[in-house]
Amino acid sequence: TQNYPGTVRKLSAPEPCIYAEGTCTPISGQTALHIAVVNQDVRLVRELLSRGADVREARATGSYFTRGSHNLLYFGEHVLSFAACTGNAEIIHLVVESGADIRAVDSMGNTALHILALQPNKTIACQVYDLIEGLEEPDASLRASQLPNHEGLTPIKLAAVEGNVVMFQHLMNKKRVAQWTFGPVTNCLYNLSEIDSWGEDNSVLELVVASKRTEALSILELPPLKQLISLKWNRYGKFYFRMLTLLYLVYIITFTLCCVYRPLKPRTSNVTDPRDTTIFVQRTLQEAYSGAGDQIRLVGEVISVMGAIVTLFLE
Repeated sequence: TQNYPGTVRKLSAPEPCIYAEGTCTPISGQTALHIAVVNQDVRLVRELLSRGADVREARATGSYFTRGSHNLLYFGEHVLSFAACTGNAEIIHLVVESGADIRAVDSMGNTALHILALQPNKTIACQVYDLIEGLEEPDASLRASQLPNHEGLTPIKLAAVEGNVVMFQHLMNKKRVAQWTFGPVTNCLYNLSEIDSWGEDNSVLELVVASKRTEALSILELPPLKQLISLKWNRYGKFYFRMLTLLYLVYIITFTLCCVYRPLKPRTSNVTDPRDTTIFVQRTLQEAYSGAGDQIRLVGEVISVMGAIVTLFLE
């Protein structure tokens, strides 16, 4: 109500804004709960959740929240991913207990675990990763850490491609099992699923090598990738490399000899001195393959042409 001189007027109750979403293009889809989570206002988050704020379907899809070089942050779209990026454990518990889906994906196919691999505060991101993974139902058929995004990348693969050494090493240590320990020496076994290129078309090894980020190459120095690469080189790589080197040398030598012994003959026309034989011209096709040496050169020329075609297709 509002009091005016001599009168009392009752105003209609304002429309609840708990479910309202932003309509402006940069912030479309943002709700009051998103804002409260980013500001880490635990009291307001608890109040909104008690009044039925949506934690499953609400998605901030505006251009301000999309991933790109023009944006300074990428918190995903769901309320849980916003909470994960802020790193507030109490808010994360509240959101998950209110029904937030840990395996929910945004328009890029990223879950909250994917988005944590892209955050600048890597230490806190690792702690939140463990927290969210611990809140997931233990009987889930497909864990959130195993879900690929639209690019086919799981969280550990995304960390490798982005060159996030801290997150990648943290996730690798979660795959490690200590066999035995003797003083300062520990023998460990690593689960190489998603890591080794054997039997996996989109492995971490291939993704790191093909990544456009130079930071990703530093991941090759981490265990067990360093030992895995050394093992592959000693068992297969060096023999394959030596064989290709030998074939390449044979090809280059053959090509060079064909050029050196190409079919030439002294020029007979427009010669002032008959003893001058320093000027040569190409022999005709009928003359080019008349002798035994020409037949050997023909074999070399065929090898040169076929090698060039094979090299072209391989490249």
